[in-house]
Amino acid sequence: MREGRRGEGAVEAKDAVVGALILNRFRVEERLGAGGFGTVYRAWDERLERSVAVKVLDVSEGAGRRVLREAQAAARLNHPGIVTLYEFGENGGHAYLVSELVDGATLRELSVAGELSDRDVGELGADLCEALDHAHARDVIHRDIKPQNILVPEREPGAKLMDFGVARVVDAARLTRTGDVAGTIAYMAPEQAEGRPAGPQSDLYSLALTLYECWSGENPQARATPAATARAIGTRLPSLAGHRRDLPESLTTTVDACLDPDPGRRPSLEQLGESIEDVIEELDEGRSAPAARIPRALLGERLGAGLLAGLVTAAAVGGLTAAAMIATGPIGPPWTYLLVPLAAALSLPRPRLGYLAAAIGLVVWLAAGGRPGGALVLAALAIPPALLVARSESALVLPAAAPALGSVGLAPIYPALAGLAGGLRDRLVLGAAGYAWMAVAEIALDRKLLAGATVSPPPGWTRSTAEAVTELLVPLAISPRFAVGLAVSALAAALLGFLTRDLAVGVASVRGSVRARRQPTLS
Repeated sequence: MREGRRGEGAVEAKDAVVGALILNRFRVEERLGAGGFGTVYRAWDERLERSVAVKVLDVSEGAGRRVLREAQAAARLNHPGIVTLYEFGENGGHAYLVSELVDGATLRELSVAGELSDRDVGELGADLCEALDHAHARDVIHRDIKPQNILVPEREPGAKLMDFGVARVVDAARLTRTGDVAGTIAYMAPEQAEGRPAGPQSDLYSLALTLYECWSGENPQARATPAATARAIGTRLPSLAGHRRDLPESLTTTVDACLDPDPGRRPSLEQLGESIEDVIEELDEGRSAPAARIPRALLGERLGAGLLAGLVTAAAVGGLTAAAMIATGPIGPPWTYLLVPLAAALSLPRPRLGYLAAAIGLVVWLAAGGRPGGALVLAALAIPPALLVARSESALVLPAAAPALGSVGLAPIYPALAGLAGGLRDRLVLGAAGYAWMAVAEIALDRKLLAGATVSPPPGWTRSTAEAVTELLVPLAISPRFAVGLAVSALAAALLGFLTRDLAVGVASVRGSVRARRQPTLS
């Protein structure tokens, strides 16, 4: 286990505990911190000569026998995905829980620092499903699953559930302190919040909510205050797909089902684990959204930043659409220029939708204006990236802007711009798409922008779909020089993305994560 930040209502540390011999075996060395249920100390096991974590809880009189029964149940667990509970004892109004000490960082810390990819979260989720299934088969319920209680060890793969069974132990102990709740409200299943017995489906709900937060960056059940959060429990939560449309549909559907307010309609842990395993290879190895990174007090600031990004994207889509329509000449009636504000307006809330509206509108514009060959080539350039890019919707306009960089001698910097996109797949797609746009622009403008025209179609190719296919698209597709250019641009974008964006994230997070890993702690 590892140290966490001091929780509200934590048991006050007693200087007398340090140096004391607990349960005639464990010599307390130092206070590590406090979690929601008690104070944690590093101790030395004098019998087996190993370091352990000792959690000290204040309990009410007469609770010892029931607490012992719950602790014995938790101690039966023997799984690599569960922090092992070694021993329990009770004396003089205090309960002592002794467990293994593990170096690592919590899922919460890693997610906030941006150190987890979508695939990392999936792999950890599958491990946690196995660990919980092991516990449930032995009639032990965790009842307090949350990112802070999931430890990712520093020196071994997988995840470990901390404080397993402590929620039940605490509930059995009837803590003498007021205000302690066996479970965390923001991750609590509806039936648990209502005071009904927590079962395997309650742990499933909390685990699904934890994974939802890691993949989306938000806990959909959390509100600005504990009271508001309590009122939200049991309501239908927004679909994970609404936050992450790029995640496999089967995965988002299963996670949503696990968050059904009715425990009887939720799938099993095995089904959640299988759903994750089935799509693990499809999950992006790029950075995932940080979990609860921005406090709710800064929600307005975040919305402002989102609005600014939307305005920039809308301006870019509208500007490129207008430039394309002006460059092709007055080939349509004046009212068709309404396409420009329409595409810009759609880009404000949904960049992909606005981009597609602009692309399809320009294709129709060209075809109706007697340039079907140009319309076909434009469709081949503009539409595939919109279907392939997963998360970087706002960057879809970059390839179309690549010829503008080439016209001022800045074509070589395009891969660096594409490398700023999120996710390896997006960087590869945008890198290749930008090169394709520049290659076609060199042909259309009869001007060198990067490497010079690859093929030389007849002058009238824009007015003939047959010539556009046979004299331009096919020759490009089979040209070794064009293929090499696509590959180089795509790989350069991917490599530059790792060297800039990912390195910057790692440097930004090192201040918090390195300190957390220096010593084992407990939350």
